[in-house]
Amino acid sequence: MVKITDVARRAGVSPSTVSYALSGKRPISDATRRRVQAAARELGYRTDDGGRFRSGARAKVLALAVPMRPGIHVPVVTQFAVSVVTAARARDHDVLLLTQGEGDEGIGRVTETGLADGVIVTDVQLQDPRLPLLRSCSLPSVLIGVPAEADGLTCVDLDFRAAGELCVDHLAGLGHRTVALVGSPPEVYVRRTAFARRLVEGFTAAAGRHGLASAALPCGTGRDAARAVAERLLRDLPALTAVLVHNEPLVDPLIEAFEQLGMRVPGDLSLTAVCPAPVAAAARVPVTSVAVPAAELGARAVHLLIRKLSGAPVPGTTLLPPRLTERASTAPRGH
Repeated sequence: MVKITDVARRAGVSPSTVSYALSGKRPISDATRRRVQAAARELGYRTDDGGRFRSGARAKVLALAVPMRPGIHVPVVTQFAVSVVTAARARDHDVLLLTQGEGDEGIGRVTETGLADGVIVTDVQLQDPRLPLLRSCSLPSVLIGVPAEADGLTCVDLDFRAAGELCVDHLAGLGHRTVALVGSPPEVYVRRTAFARRLVEGFTAAAGRHGLASAALPCGTGRDAARAVAERLLRDLPALTAVLVHNEPLVDPLIEAFEQLGMRVPGDLSLTAVCPAPVAAAARVPVTSVAVPAAELGARAVHLLIRKLSGAPVPGTTLLPPRLTERASTAPRGH
């Protein structure tokens, strides 16, 4: 099948110029438009069977890029997907899921075929390989997450750096002097996932500001991983009295592991988390936490994308401020 990149190569222009020339969404010189149209005819390129680009009609579909990669916690991904679908249906749009794990093939396919009017992108990396395509193609996009260079993009996310700082501020205010971060699985950091990296930055900055002894460790999931990281932390930081968890499925196993090692929560160890509120509230010891507002983020992403489709101005980056809810898992040091 002839692709938009083939037409761009034949015409000597960028794929985005081909899209604009065929859709009429942006002004293109007559000479360029004729060159693109000639290349498309020569190669037998078709936008789609319904001629959506030629007619200017909308698909009334939003694409949601949810790459199913190692280290992804599926229940949280599901929350994002449900919130996007709910918000989209309220605006008379359906949602097309793109679950390819790596690269920009899915987004490119949607751009080429006109299957969707815009795309919401999740699991954003600091240097995300999808960004060049998102910047160059005609498909409007919103990112749930903020890359290192966000110029020219529309992004929305929880302020994860501020969330890490807020948790450490809370623990320091309770008198704790040695804190640890039990973070996401290692592969999440290896691919430089933005939210995980920014939370580490906030944790480290706040610990330094308060003069706390600290350590940050990635961790897999499951009881064996929880036990191993708890043992390592107590070995490396014998004065440890406070932990921040940024790994949703590890909350209960980690509490259990510390209890088996003689550390009661919160009598000997205060524990906070950045996770969905239901996870924190339902833990074996209800956990003081900053909620990941999946429903609000999904709804905001849809709102921003619909505004972009209508031609209305939107902010570049929207960061939701973290809110900490105190529960039974934190107490003053030595309480």
